[in-house]
Amino acid sequence: MTFRHSSALLILLVISACGTQSTWQNDPETHIVRRGETLFSIAWRYGKNTEDLARWNRLGNGSLIYPGQVLKLNGPATTSRPTASTSGRPTPPEARPLPSIPAMPSPQWAWPTAGRINIDFGAKPGTGTGVLIDGKTGQPIYAAASGRVIYAGSGLIGYGKLIILKHNDTYLSAYGYNASLLVKEGDQIKQGQKIATMGEGPERKARLHFEIRRNGKPVNPRQFLPAR
Repeated sequence: MTFRHSSALLILLVISACGTQSTWQNDPETHIVRRGETLFSIAWRYGKNTEDLARWNRLGNGSLIYPGQVLKLNGPATTSRPTASTSGRPTPPEARPLPSIPAMPSPQWAWPTAGRINIDFGAKPGTGTGVLIDGKTGQPIYAAASGRVIYAGSGLIGYGKLIILKHNDTYLSAYGYNASLLVKEGDQIKQGQKIATMGEGPERKARLHFEIRRNGKPVNPRQFLPAR
C-alpha cells in the first residue's frame, strides 16, 4: 500500500470515528455543558440530585453554569492516606460516602389521566424511567399531587413536551409527550389541576409518559398510584 493510500485510509477512519461519536459525553464521571442546558436538565438526565451537583462543583445556588464548563457527576473521593494491606501493598482509599439526604414524606398521589398503563416501568418503547398511559389525543392531563412547576418545555430529549413538578425536596413527578402545556415554570399547582393535554408518544400513539422520582432516581409509579 502506498503512502498516499495509507494517509487516505487514516483520514477516513478518523472521520468515521467522529461521525459515530455520541452527542452526549461517554465519560460517566463528567459532563460538558451545552448551550441551553440548565443544572436541572443535566441532573435529570443522569439521575442526580441538583443540590449534589451544585455542591460537588461549588456552584453556590447552582445557576452559574456556562457552555463548555466541565461538571463532576459524582462526589469527591476521600483524602485520607492509603492503608497497608496484608500483602504489604497500600490499599487505595474508598470513596467517601455521601451524606444522607433527608427523606421527605411522599405526597398522596392521584392518577394523572384516564387510561390504563400500556407499558410498565423499565420497559420499552420510551425512556424506561416511567410508565406509558394510553388515552386519546387532547385528553386532559392532571397534576398527580400538589407542587411547583420546575420545568415546562421540550428541551429534554426523549420526552417531547414535558412538565416536571417538585412536590418536596424528595419527590418529583414528570408528564411527557404532551400536545400542549397549560402551565409555566414557577407556577404553584394543586392536585387535580389540569396542566396539559395528551399528545403522541412512541409508535405515534396517544400516550402520557408519567414518572415519579425520589431523590433524583426514577421509581415505579405503580407503588404510589392508588388502585383502580
